[in-house]
Amino acid sequence: MAQTVPLTTLYSDLNRFNQNQEFDRALKVANKILQESPNEAAAFHCKVVCLMKQDKYNDALTVIHKTKPLSGSLRFEKAYCEYRLNRTQEACTTLKSIESPDYKAKELLAQVLYRLEQYEECFELYKELIKNSNDEFDEERETNLSAVLASLTLWDKKEVGDPGLRENSYELCYNHACYLLGKGDLKAAEMKLRRAEVFGRKTYEDDPDMTEEDIEEELAITRVQLAYVLQKQGRVEEATQIYNQVLKHNVGSWDLKVYTTGKKYQIMYDVFQFFSAITQTSCMRSLLQPITNIPHNHSAVHIHTHILKISPPLKKKVKVSASYFAKYKIYSSGYADKYPDQCVGIQLLIAQLQLMQGCVSQACKALRSLSDFQYRPGVVSALVTLYQSLEDVSGASEVLNDAIKWYRSNKPNSPDLATLIRANSNFQTKYGSPKTAAEMLEELYRLHPDDPHILAKLIAAYSQFDPVKAQNMSKELPSVEELAKNVDVDALEASFSTLGAKYMKKTQKVEPSPGPSGDMLLKKKKKKKKGKVPQNCDPGVTPDPERWIPRKERSYYRGKRKDRKKDIGKGTQGATGPAGDMDASRVYNAATDAGSPRPGSAPVKGSPQAGVAPPQQVGPRQQKPAQANKKKKKKGGNKW
Repeated sequence: MAQTVPLTTLYSDLNRFNQNQEFDRALKVANKILQESPNEAAAFHCKVVCLMKQDKYNDALTVIHKTKPLSGSLRFEKAYCEYRLNRTQEACTTLKSIESPDYKAKELLAQVLYRLEQYEECFELYKELIKNSNDEFDEERETNLSAVLASLTLWDKKEVGDPGLRENSYELCYNHACYLLGKGDLKAAEMKLRRAEVFGRKTYEDDPDMTEEDIEEELAITRVQLAYVLQKQGRVEEATQIYNQVLKHNVGSWDLKVYTTGKKYQIMYDVFQFFSAITQTSCMRSLLQPITNIPHNHSAVHIHTHILKISPPLKKKVKVSASYFAKYKIYSSGYADKYPDQCVGIQLLIAQLQLMQGCVSQACKALRSLSDFQYRPGVVSALVTLYQSLEDVSGASEVLNDAIKWYRSNKPNSPDLATLIRANSNFQTKYGSPKTAAEMLEELYRLHPDDPHILAKLIAAYSQFDPVKAQNMSKELPSVEELAKNVDVDALEASFSTLGAKYMKKTQKVEPSPGPSGDMLLKKKKKKKKGKVPQNCDPGVTPDPERWIPRKERSYYRGKRKDRKKDIGKGTQGATGPAGDMDASRVYNAATDAGSPRPGSAPVKGSPQAGVAPPQQVGPRQQKPAQANKKKKKKGGNKW
């Protein structure tokens, strides 16, 4: 049987190993103590601390959760493990559950609050710690306090006065520069950043363990911040040189490449590789809350690289994926139907996708499913326009009436109510519902009893179905003199001159007004200009009245000589043109008596003999023989 070792000997070994920082051997001794005596709280505490010293935070949390009777007093250790595992909210809950926290618990709580962006509470906690403590960590607390001040001005836009912290170190000077940057003092921030760079280089050069590459990496964040300040001042070339200088040294910190990626990684494939590396767990742990939108940006990069891989939360996931499908005209992605009640933005995106497909009625249904958001004037206007495009007058009228009812019961004093009532009255008047329009105008007239325009519209609406009431209400209209009291006639007439001479009436001639000396100012008459006459014109000769008619159509035109002889000599021998006088039959007819019949011809009953020309005889030379049918030549070569 093995001999048991006394607990005192084991505790002395445990103490010795802890002092020598041999935590793996100390862990074995603590396990031996707990094996022999499971209720030893001190040994259990040492075991948890040894695991933490070896960066085994998951194992330490597992041990704490499994051994609840002994872990009640180890809330600080539990919170520290959660903080190191990036479970920041759980660490905050654990620390706030401590009834009487000591200084180390408050220090850790301040770090947790800074990580959660609760800067105001963190600022008050650091002020308390600095006021009530006096040890070797005072400078670190001041550095953390200056970082909180910078974050309050940069991210929360809070007006915080300068507490007058020291600037005798690299970190304090850098944080004060960020504080000035948040206040908008770019020149002072630039000076502080350059001073911080000098402080940092001097500090790191005194350390023999720091190489030149390590110094460049430590100072890179200051240079990037300086480049940003220069860029904000419009000095882009100087900022670009600093960005390129930082990337040239191949900075290994991914959080710096978040700010410099826009200058170097212009190609989308390089950006894709960058995001793939930065979204690893080891890199994401070092990033604070202000740049935790990296997963959303990563998804946007996936869209441009034709790879759909969604990693942000659900609301952003639906938007990003829907944008991807809309870009490539794939409208049946399923997200719009799967998450219809997620938020207003997604429902608006659903309506947009439906409109892109041409499904106007489905887009109206999506907008009508926005609960109370659908009664906003912008959404109401969009719905009315869409229903009008569908020629659904009843649907548009229902939208307006529902919106007015909602405002009457929920926001009766809102100015949007009067706007919607006015729009509904105009709509009902346009689409032939004068009674409904009169009801809307009555309510609007009660709200604005001194507006004559509303009264005039109300009278016009009543005149369509109740002329008597319209006539009675017309008596309430103000007189013409009262309406024209504030009208500037000269300005009104001058405004008509902008319409042009086409819309202006001809003004009457005004009598000449007397001048300064009492004489009448007469208008000068314009001299009429003589018209232009052709050259070699004789004024004593009357111009030809047919001068505007074409020459060949004038009454005295006889044609040219070559025109008269152009038909002579054409045709067969003995033939003449149509104007020739060589036809013997025509000469004979002219010589014979008009009343005597021609020999050899019998008169026709009921027809006069005068003016009847005999048939013209055709000479033998004018009779052309019928042309013989020409034989078509056969295609092909000659035959022998």
